[in-house]
Amino acid sequence: MSTPIDTTVPALEMNDVSVDFAVDGYWVPAAKNLNYSIARGQVVAVVGESGSGKSASSMAILDLLPINSRVRGEIKVNGRDVTGLSPRQLRQLRGSEVAAIFQEPMTALNPVLTVGFQIIEAIRAHTSKTPSEAKARALELLGMVGLPDPEKAFSSYPHQLSGGQRQRAMIAQAICLDPALLIADEPTTALDVTVQAEILDLLRDLRDRLQSAVLLITHDMGVVADLADWIVVMKDGEVVEQGTVTQVLGDPQAVYTRELLAAVPRLGQGGEGDETVDVVEALASVVEEHVPVPDVDATAGPRIDAPVLSLQNVSIEYGKRGRVAAFRAVDDVSLDIAEGEIVGLVGESGSGKSTIGRAAIGLQPIAEGKLVVDGIDISGGDRKIIRSLRRKVGIVFQDPSSSLNPRLPIGESIGEPMLLAGEAKGAALDKRVEALLDDVRLPRSYRNRYPHELSGGQKQRVGIARALALKPRLLVADEPTSALDVSVQARVLELLSELQAEYRFACLFISHDLAVVDAMADRIVVLYHGQIAEQGTRDEILRAPKEAYTQRLIAAIPVPDPAEQAARRAIRRQILDVS
Repeated sequence: MSTPIDTTVPALEMNDVSVDFAVDGYWVPAAKNLNYSIARGQVVAVVGESGSGKSASSMAILDLLPINSRVRGEIKVNGRDVTGLSPRQLRQLRGSEVAAIFQEPMTALNPVLTVGFQIIEAIRAHTSKTPSEAKARALELLGMVGLPDPEKAFSSYPHQLSGGQRQRAMIAQAICLDPALLIADEPTTALDVTVQAEILDLLRDLRDRLQSAVLLITHDMGVVADLADWIVVMKDGEVVEQGTVTQVLGDPQAVYTRELLAAVPRLGQGGEGDETVDVVEALASVVEEHVPVPDVDATAGPRIDAPVLSLQNVSIEYGKRGRVAAFRAVDDVSLDIAEGEIVGLVGESGSGKSTIGRAAIGLQPIAEGKLVVDGIDISGGDRKIIRSLRRKVGIVFQDPSSSLNPRLPIGESIGEPMLLAGEAKGAALDKRVEALLDDVRLPRSYRNRYPHELSGGQKQRVGIARALALKPRLLVADEPTSALDVSVQARVLELLSELQAEYRFACLFISHDLAVVDAMADRIVVLYHGQIAEQGTRDEILRAPKEAYTQRLIAAIPVPDPAEQAARRAIRRQILDVS
């Protein structure tokens, strides 16, 4: 049994903590002289871009860094210095006093063990509970974290749960021993905004109920405003600013903090002209006044002459396998996109967004309806017709690292579509590649670099260059910035806008983040369970959303303003109560 914890002592104290990694015989600093503390019941957010040292410093607390690392300074957990603990003492510390919630639950949970077995294993490793007592505690925890059917979740393997359910299961495992400190490393980055809002509500509730201290690692300033009490801003391994959430977000002193906040996309800033829409006020008026829905079809879009992309009553199914019936992922969807227009396609995971994107470029056959791309009807799935379509379409994927061939220099990756299409070769191909590198604002010398030598934002620029290599009439951007830091995201979005204005391609911009879509799109189409819930201009969707689902999406998007975020939480609860 663990010893009682003195709640008057800070759960965590970082005193002049530095983390270094040995690279080619030299110590390279990842974090330098960090100083902050976390009291019981307090949430401290450590924010910064990738490479700032926020995750490296937090993993040093549990000694989860690779073997080529060293940690200097003093790390105290509940008043005890943990930097010199033996492996046996560290095993006792992990789980009972300090627990971690990781970014991707699918890789953090064991895929060959049920969720219930993994929670029981953690409980019995640190307590004398019997198997039946541990099972009862596991079921209690799964109910505590808001899983609708704890018994089913207990018996499920990780792959049988949704992303939000897996994250809840991992949180249940983390809190099974009532730890004094929870390290939440990007706990909502991989989740939809509505699921993210639920997880943040859960973390807030657990903080209040268990009086645990929470170390929140994130680059999302909206999540910080929603949950944190204190903020530590890191850049290049150093703390550039820290203070209360109101101080840092309301009156940032460091230039870097101001740049981070300026890069955060906000709903309402993409309105007509220079007008900024007060989305909270508009949403509140719709909800409170119960604005009646006009007697029109909210799912119908405008009529467009000669659209580049046209879906007419399209349904898409994933085929029957064995006793498993065919699953209809998209049902009776109609939308058009004109030349030079950007249409944002939004919705939660499983709503059918990416399925429509794949169908639009001929990678997914349709079951019903008509699908036309630049005058070519690809509804019949004729392979010869679809091959001819490849010159007219391009796609930018969500994860730039996995979409580039690691064995090819980026110049070859960009030039490959033109070479295979017979558009250019030799010196002419080299010139085209250099021109595309110029277009995406990358130095021409980068053509000889490999993907691992580029940052995430640079790799996404390469992906955009490759997608534009054949000057497509239609570009499908499938979550092109969700894997990027907020400042890098802002630069990539700006680049996409500039290139779209120059090339005049039609763009289907797929995202679950309405704030990002608002910064890019001319019109917004909202998908829910494979059907269009509503569509319209940005102002129509943001000022007066007709559907409760759209209202929930808008209210769930966190913003870097504690007062505004509190107002959004209240509106979201009101929407959930009404619906």
